[in-house]
Amino acid sequence: MIAVLDTNVIVSALWTPNGKAAYIVNQVIAGKLKLCHDYRILTEYREVLSRPKFKFSSWQINFLLETFERDGISVIADALTDVPFADESDKKFYEVAKFCNAPLVTGNLKHYPQDDLVKSVAEYYSELVC
Repeated sequence: MIAVLDTNVIVSALWTPNGKAAYIVNQVIAGKLKLCHDYRILTEYREVLSRPKFKFSSWQINFLLETFERDGISVIADALTDVPFADESDKKFYEVAKFCNAPLVTGNLKHYPQDDLVKSVAEYYSELVC
């Protein structure tokens, strides 16, 4: 199974280690789920997770990102010029999801177009545990 995780899913997983987002991230760590990503996504993960307000340790950040990079699927996605985004920084996740035909898991559905590939954390969690 493959997926693309919005950064807010990673943050939520680290904040709430027993939550649904953490379960999804743990599936990646266990090798049961592969992340599709590109350099833009990995850069955003590092940038956001390293913000002082989150107080995540460097070992947590490095462990996750090394796992994502080592075990994930790195792509160079096609640019989607015909899909408008209120926040262009969200577009990269959607582009990678479309390129890989992988679910895009997010805590902010309203940031993305209506698309069967775009799933909430709760929806994707339900798919994984059933």
